Amino acid sequence: MPNDATVTAADIARLAAVGRAAVSNWRRRHDDFPQPVGGTAVSPTFSLAEVEAWLRAQGKLADSPVRERVWQTLRGAATGDVELADVLTFAGAFLLYLRADPGHWSDLSAGDDEKIAAALPGAVRAHTDLLPDALPADPAPLVRALSQLVDELGVADAFEFLRTRYLEHHSRRVYLTPEPVVRLMLELGGPARTVLDPACGTGAYLAAANKLFEDVERLLGQEIDDTTARMTAVQLALRGAPAEIRSGDSLLADAFPGRTVDLVVTNPPFNDRGWGYEQLTGDPRWEYGLPPRMESELAWLQHGLAHVRPGGHVVMLMPPAVANRRSGRRVRAELLRRGALRAIIGLPPGAVPNMAVALAVWILRRPSPGDQPPDDVLMADTSADPANAGKTALDAWRRYREGEVEGTDSSAVVRIIDLLDDEVDLTPARYLPQRSAPRSEGSFFAAHERLSAKTEALQRTAAELSSLTSAPARDDIPMTTIGELAKAGVLEVVRAPAKVNTGQGNDPVLTLEDLVEDRNPTLTAAPTQDDLRTATGDIVVSLAARHPAVRVITDGGAILGPGLAIVRVDPARSNPDFVAGWLLLGAHGARLRSSTSSARFDVRRARLPRLPLDEQAEQGRAFSKLRALQTALRETYDAGIDAVRLGLEELGAGTLRPSG
Repeated sequence: MPNDATVTAADIARLAAVGRAAVSNWRRRHDDFPQPVGGTAVSPTFSLAEVEAWLRAQGKLADSPVRERVWQTLRGAATGDVELADVLTFAGAFLLYLRADPGHWSDLSAGDDEKIAAALPGAVRAHTDLLPDALPADPAPLVRALSQLVDELGVADAFEFLRTRYLEHHSRRVYLTPEPVVRLMLELGGPARTVLDPACGTGAYLAAANKLFEDVERLLGQEIDDTTARMTAVQLALRGAPAEIRSGDSLLADAFPGRTVDLVVTNPPFNDRGWGYEQLTGDPRWEYGLPPRMESELAWLQHGLAHVRPGGHVVMLMPPAVANRRSGRRVRAELLRRGALRAIIGLPPGAVPNMAVALAVWILRRPSPGDQPPDDVLMADTSADPANAGKTALDAWRRYREGEVEGTDSSAVVRIIDLLDDEVDLTPARYLPQRSAPRSEGSFFAAHERLSAKTEALQRTAAELSSLTSAPARDDIPMTTIGELAKAGVLEVVRAPAKVNTGQGNDPVLTLEDLVEDRNPTLTAAPTQDDLRTATGDIVVSLAARHPAVRVITDGGAILGPGLAIVRVDPARSNPDFVAGWLLLGAHGARLRSSTSSARFDVRRARLPRLPLDEQAEQGRAFSKLRALQTALRETYDAGIDAVRLGLEELGAGTLRPSG
């Protein structure tokens, strides 16, 4: 395996299972840390072999250097007209060949690199048609490295590692549906032996179906991007899935005309104005009416119905506007009249993180010949309990299929005749009962109990401040700044990147709003090599002068959002709570001095006294008590607002009344 592979600071952090800030710290503190061999002053690269040796000597090597070396070798093979995606597809095709004929590779690998380069394409094509047209100029180093990775991980997991790393580096190009949503949709539509995803992307639905359903016979997928389609085909083939993946536009160039399956499931493109309205006006798939020009989603729904057998199901994610756009009411009405639409289930906001609106799952069934058209549909909304949204949806669908018509707080069985008005509005919340009697855990009495508990906790927290006593002002304590301490190596200041790719992954992101509101991360993102992650003991500080906020992290791992910085201290030389308290003091001062909404808090200029560690710890405890009071005040306020809201609702509904 070649030893000239290079790595970035982010790659080194991954090898050592630390944050990038730790790597920067090592470079400053350790004279023997490897020197850059390339890159730029801002983003240097290092010899992987030298880094590996240094980390091993320091006892800091956490991840397999084989994996990193293979990934860097794969990246290095992407030159000229051969893009990284083509190299990854080539690697997948090689792995398919290696799995099918390991003996042939054993013989071939004994030869020199020229022999491998000459014989390899033909050997791979003998076992798969997924070899890309553009091949690496010198494939031998890559395939030798891949074979070592297979020794460590196995064939399927080796490709999954490379594919995952590729998606991390290209997260802005790839859209991933969260796994809980994928599983929910499959469970709503299953079980099934044959499945089609007409917009399969990276194959999440098909891979999950292969695991979830027993006796899967055929998985069909179509993806508009040829490279993504090839990667998906490789991934499924290496997992032994009976998959058939084709590239192309499913609406304009259907790869499976006339073929039907038990289940069509997908997350299709939304709001696509170029879906093919002019070219497809007379298409036989529009059995329920020609989709309007601006209603590509109704085209996808009917495409699914055209590919499902009688009695089979179509399960698709839809934006909320599909339920009530005036232009689509005729198609919606026809789906209802002919019994194709069976349920619409609203998901909680954020269930699909990269969407600004809450999506809904539409469930359709292709009627069988002789079926009596149903006279009702299920409307459900799971947003009231996001943590149990999947269970709520599945329970509602199960009860409905078993013939139960009694509604709940989150679901209702609605007569079709009541939906066929001038609007044909299929928004689930419109048909759910108004919450006249909130559930016990959300009732006024429960809220009042929470308020009482928070009030008592606030009193106890306030009482803790009695330990603070007055003292004469001291002007003999020397002062320093965060910047001076950073130069001395006592601490480190690292700013978050200007942009974080929120909404396309499952890693939590701590935002400026989260810090100011003193709450846990509310957004997610797909990880990239530029991310800055929090660690336990870090001090996160707002850079916005108008929003002074500081927090000492007790549970690290979140990606740091824009507008924030980390002050990372050496606990042996400085107390985190002490530093955090003086940072908050400096942040409040910056707010008083700011004259515009865009004014910034310069963390490095924040002043703090030079104190022995024991005095820092004592003052740090005092700062912690003040921050605890701030948290208690906020929680008490939130509990009070909740009690007021629920009291108003229940008084208005008549479920709460004065006792005398």
